[in-house]
Amino acid sequence: MSSFELKTWMQTHLDRIEMTLSEGIQQDAPAELGQAMRYSVLDGGKRLRPLLVLATAEAVGDSLQGAAALRAACAIELIHAYSLVHDDMPCMDNDVLRRGKPTVHVQFGEAQALLAGDALQTLAFEMLTPQDGTVPPSVQAVCVGLLARASGYLGMAGGQAIDLASVGHSLTEDQLRQMHRLKTGALLLCSVQMGAKCVPGVSEQVLGALTRFGQSLGLAFQVIDDVLDVTADSATLGKTAGKDVAADKPTYVALMGLEAAKNYADALAAEAMQALVETGLSDSRLGALRALAAMVVQRNN
Repeated sequence: MSSFELKTWMQTHLDRIEMTLSEGIQQDAPAELGQAMRYSVLDGGKRLRPLLVLATAEAVGDSLQGAAALRAACAIELIHAYSLVHDDMPCMDNDVLRRGKPTVHVQFGEAQALLAGDALQTLAFEMLTPQDGTVPPSVQAVCVGLLARASGYLGMAGGQAIDLASVGHSLTEDQLRQMHRLKTGALLLCSVQMGAKCVPGVSEQVLGALTRFGQSLGLAFQVIDDVLDVTADSATLGKTAGKDVAADKPTYVALMGLEAAKNYADALAAEAMQALVETGLSDSRLGALRALAAMVVQRNN
């Protein structure tokens, strides 16, 4: 899939994602809570996770990417958005810039930011469980389980706990890999898994290969994040550059050096691409997933 074709594919689906997210968050929620929620979710971000859901659904046979895949895509973006709101707060990373604009607690206050994150988290599971019959109950249950595990103490939240506890400490490569598989990789892997589970009848071979793809891609994403933290500026990143070094956090660049970290990201991307080959799916079905994987490694923000 060429760059031009990827952009066309992405724009079509980004429009659907934005519309669904916008419709799902009412601006007139009590005490301006809806405004804080909308501020944190809409008009910003790469939308990589929801795009991975839709690309995976497309790869395994859902060419129309119906209600189940679209709802799963939006649900995981809501979880990601809530995590950013909470991570940026003074009790966590204490950051003031996200997606090129003031963080939610700076704009709306700490209490409102905390509530907005809480509300986004629960809205994600509401998104997965429509009562109108558009998504089979069995698919709802599987997706709820996947997202709950990926975002909980054995996933994203657990990884964030390790991250906070590791400030000022050195980690081995195995320890660093485990932290990032949980903190960042769990949601990216979940995106792929939910996309596959939105389509009935996917074989264990395909599911296994897609899982390996999601695992390698999730870790590659974090390695590139560590690289960009020391090579890009805040305007390009849309968030504060150099904050990991300033906070004395363990990173792949600190552990292995800049060039070795870049090489490691390339190796992980190659693993992800090989896993796609091992699915046995046609090149035409895998085009979007391949292009998104390349985008992860080549991105500058």
